[in-house]
Amino acid sequence: MTTSSFNRRAFIGRTALAGIGVALAGSVDTVFRPAVAAAQPGLGLGYGPLVPDPAGILALPVGFSYSIIAKSGETLLDDGSPVPSDPDANGVFARGATTVIVTNHEVGSDEPFGVPVVDGITYDPGARGGTTTTTVGPNGARQGQYVSVAGTVNNCAGGITPWGTWLTCEETEAKAGSKGFTLDHGYVFEVDPASQAANVGKSGIPLKFLGRYAHEAVAVDPATSAIYLTEDASGPNGLFYRWTPPQGFVGGPGALHALAKSPGGDTAGSLQAMKCFADGVHVPDLSQATVPGVRYTVEWVDVPDRDAKSTPVRKQFTNEQVTRSRKLEGQWWGHGGAYFVASYARTSDGSVAEHDGQVWFYDPATKTVELKTLFGVNPDPAVDTGNYDGPDNITVSPHGGVILAEDGEGVSHLIGVGEEGDPFVIARNDLNDSEFAGPAFSADGRTLFANIQTPGIVVAIRGPWRRATGGSSFGS
Repeated sequence: MTTSSFNRRAFIGRTALAGIGVALAGSVDTVFRPAVAAAQPGLGLGYGPLVPDPAGILALPVGFSYSIIAKSGETLLDDGSPVPSDPDANGVFARGATTVIVTNHEVGSDEPFGVPVVDGITYDPGARGGTTTTTVGPNGARQGQYVSVAGTVNNCAGGITPWGTWLTCEETEAKAGSKGFTLDHGYVFEVDPASQAANVGKSGIPLKFLGRYAHEAVAVDPATSAIYLTEDASGPNGLFYRWTPPQGFVGGPGALHALAKSPGGDTAGSLQAMKCFADGVHVPDLSQATVPGVRYTVEWVDVPDRDAKSTPVRKQFTNEQVTRSRKLEGQWWGHGGAYFVASYARTSDGSVAEHDGQVWFYDPATKTVELKTLFGVNPDPAVDTGNYDGPDNITVSPHGGVILAEDGEGVSHLIGVGEEGDPFVIARNDLNDSEFAGPAFSADGRTLFANIQTPGIVVAIRGPWRRATGGSSFGS
């Protein structure tokens, strides 16, 4: 989720060429709320128009409210240290009557508040990123927050495992010796939300079998423990990967750590890159899909050197061997497959066509990938009239459909995708133009947690969430 100098808020539409809106394959569930005079006009879909926030932080529909769970540099961790900068993706878990949030901190080297080094859970003491874990009581009050992995770099997105842990991803290819790092970076780490003690000797172990590259997000197949991974990289553009566990592997608490520490664990299982075909013809780049509903068959190509000892993984393939995509970002498992996002594409960066957002769905049963949502041209990203673009993090809503977090320049929103392909706004950042990140619901579906990355605010959004009736292209 690194910031690009290119204005990502330049495109959104019914097609990748023109118009305003969002195109979808099929439909998704939505909820309708009546408009009110105090709300902003022109945003009447979904839960209704937004009411500007008197505090100037978060505009929400009528009936919704928010509370601030933590703020970087101001809220204190249990050890007295300030909460780290740049909260990004969240993993949300239930523990009895409480909710536990594992938050990535996309800290590279010069952010004001780094993740404190903690004995037993630090990978590289020369690095300042990591995760913190927050406990929220049944009344919504924050009970505590501690470091759950430290010494990592640019912890961007990640994913929840079927056995109730969080996989946090480093979005970097930095090697030892750069920026004061003592070890190579670009790995995935597993965090246990149970307690800080549960991570001692574990969360700082890199899962090297998942490869070393600019990881963004993961999704885990509960049936097979296969792990799908996105890569946010350019020059050339990144890839979509699948890790297949070795024979006899059974996913569960501690299984990935045990595999990583086992003989040959660095190369355990099979790491492969996606190659797509349209009617038998190779698809070089996902951006060439300009009509929602396009479906490609998928083959998987073995990665030669997953640790990228001399050549970055994506550069180990020619364009004829794999299918690339610019800005592969968030990912979430739901409805029997992996939803993943391409935030934008430009011909200037090597993409085949231009767009400002795609949502894809990989179906392991059919070995196909289908374009579900397409964002096209946005003629004026500074005007907040229902134009949305630059999707990044994604979550599948328990109330139907999906929720996307915008990342880019201009007005920033949390977006739902509703019936008949219409997007609707859930929240607007009234504080600044920083990206939203980390949307994820509590287990009971009553609270949506999300982050405003700068200045680093974690919020809990509550309101009249409910499931809509009708069909959904995203399942229901």
